[in-house]
Amino acid sequence: MAVVERRRELIFRSKLPDIYIPKHLPLHTYCFENLPEYGARPCLINAPTGDVYSYEEVESTARKVARGLKKEGVEQGQVIMILLPNCPEFVFSFLGASHRGAMATAANPFFTPAEIAKQAHASNAKLLITQASYYDKVKDLRHIKLVFVDSCPPQHLHFSQLCEDNGDADVDIKPDDVVALPYSSGTTGLPKGVMLSHKGLVTSIAQQVDGDNPNLYYHCHDTILCVLPLFHIYSLNSVLLCGLRAKATILLMPKFDINSLLALIHKHKVTIAPVVPPIVLAISKSPDLHKYDLSSIRVLKSGGAPLGKELEDTLRAKFPNAKLGQVPLPSPSFSSPTSQFF
Repeated sequence: MAVVERRRELIFRSKLPDIYIPKHLPLHTYCFENLPEYGARPCLINAPTGDVYSYEEVESTARKVARGLKKEGVEQGQVIMILLPNCPEFVFSFLGASHRGAMATAANPFFTPAEIAKQAHASNAKLLITQASYYDKVKDLRHIKLVFVDSCPPQHLHFSQLCEDNGDADVDIKPDDVVALPYSSGTTGLPKGVMLSHKGLVTSIAQQVDGDNPNLYYHCHDTILCVLPLFHIYSLNSVLLCGLRAKATILLMPKFDINSLLALIHKHKVTIAPVVPPIVLAISKSPDLHKYDLSSIRVLKSGGAPLGKELEDTLRAKFPNAKLGQVPLPSPSFSSPTSQFF
């Protein structure tokens, strides 16, 4: 006599209402919802220059880039590669690819030429956006158009040329279409591309900043420090995209320098500071901390590796009014980190 074992499914539900996740929306549409209401608000601040871009300007420029990509032959479903530090052009390029229905893969600018070539060819990138200082690293790439955001070598494109076209680049984007292609080695082996869909990233962002009890507590009056590199999924997802969804202001810092970072927090009244343990250590040991007003920070969270108790206690003493949190390092395939505040 056969014994049939019935499996019982146990579902544990929060007492809070379910989060509405508009999985039918393309990523860029979701991030820029309610644009008429927030269009004039500052979206990006370029730290080196102080230039400020409104939400309306960022969305409009991303659409222009999408049209420029179409003009340069980038089709829906194809890949562009971004080899840039944190800067407005990184954001315009990523969002422009989303509008075009293309995929964006980003690489560390400090990669060797061989590492860049490997990712470019493995992802089958059609176009690469970078800056002139990295020209020697990319000049030998074959069958890939090169676009430069600053001084442009002869016979290549300048980024401004991507923003000139006024044609139509709208495409029919499906929820399962891939929009981001970060590369990660995971726990072992060589780096591999991880396909993140529009639906997947919208769901990830909604879990972090939407609903009655959002995990990250961002709001439209926040200024979020973006010093962690955007080619890493944590910064791309939980800093940039979540910040855009919350209609916060995102302060783009291309590289870490402790005194510059403290000065920028002081100048722009940064309220959210996502960092990593080496930056926490540099802040805690800085002899110049007293020269800057850092009281605007209401959330300081560290990710990538655990903080020791001694460092936690030091942070509490230096930022008594801030919520301090640790974020487990997310993998590209599961990019919804949960902050643990202490």
